[in-house]
Amino acid sequence: MLSTSLPPAPAALLQDGVPAHGRYAGRIAALDWQGLTPSLRRSWLWRRLHHKRWHYVGLGNDAVFIGVAIVDVGWTGTAFAYLFDRRQRRLLADWRQDGLPGLQAHVGNAPLVGAAARFSGLGARLALSHDAAHDRLRLSVRTPALTLQAELDLGSMAPPLLAIGPIAGGIAHATQKTSALPVFGWAEAAGQRFALDDAWAAVDASNGLLARDTAWRWASAHGPGVGFNLQDGYFGTQENVLWLDGRPVGLGAARFEFDAARPLEPWRVSTDDGLLDLVFTPEGARAEDRELGIASSHYVQPVGTFAGTVRAAPGASTRQVSGLLGVTEDHRSRW
Repeated sequence: MLSTSLPPAPAALLQDGVPAHGRYAGRIAALDWQGLTPSLRRSWLWRRLHHKRWHYVGLGNDAVFIGVAIVDVGWTGTAFAYLFDRRQRRLLADWRQDGLPGLQAHVGNAPLVGAAARFSGLGARLALSHDAAHDRLRLSVRTPALTLQAELDLGSMAPPLLAIGPIAGGIAHATQKTSALPVFGWAEAAGQRFALDDAWAAVDASNGLLARDTAWRWASAHGPGVGFNLQDGYFGTQENVLWLDGRPVGLGAARFEFDAARPLEPWRVSTDDGLLDLVFTPEGARAEDRELGIASSHYVQPVGTFAGTVRAAPGASTRQVSGLLGVTEDHRSRW
């Protein structure tokens, strides 16, 4: 049986000035590109246009799914927060706002321990920070549409994914992603209050020197005992991983079979190594279609559940999956 285990994460993204490309298991202190070898360095202007950083949190339970992101695009910043009511199958809150990088939007290099991301805008304040005493991430959202106070427990989490890889038209990208994290807290939207103490969350901390034109398909779902992250696009197979009973397993190339014109129809997501084969049934979606000339964003992010089979290695017994809450995404950007 072939091994699909991931090696332990390195102490830093760079080794002798060169990105340590690969997939790893474990925390890294910082996603930091300072110290690149001269052949990989670019001008200040290039970095301003191509350096992208973000923190994203997705969390949900039987009642709701919530997505929150703070993004530093280099030349601008943005944030969004939405709450999808799974029983009514509609968005109760869908907020986004742009801001000045460094002033209104800030994303630090620490992905988990020491994490610090914030956004301040008109009538809005979002923050993600690390509580070292309890090893928890604190997420706070205050917007006209959504208020949220939550803590995400890192203490007993499975080893997170660290992926580092080259980028066509850019230099390199790195991402630290967790699987299921217990949640404590609450959210309010449309005059309703939702308890989140039975929710599960996943964190995506990413930092890349990317091409300005970028496209991807993505799927992510996490619960106790099983979770996964898949991408088909600018990052190749680097971030494809399955968590089974607390162990991260590397996956092959992802396939997304869906009708882009009808994204609320079922999707099929699978990997070419046969370790994951799931059908995604959407319940609703958040979408954006912005064209600003020098920048654009076109995407749809359905919320729903996955069902099918996964396995830890070729030839291993299959694990049945059903009702696993998560999202898919079809996204293209000029940023």
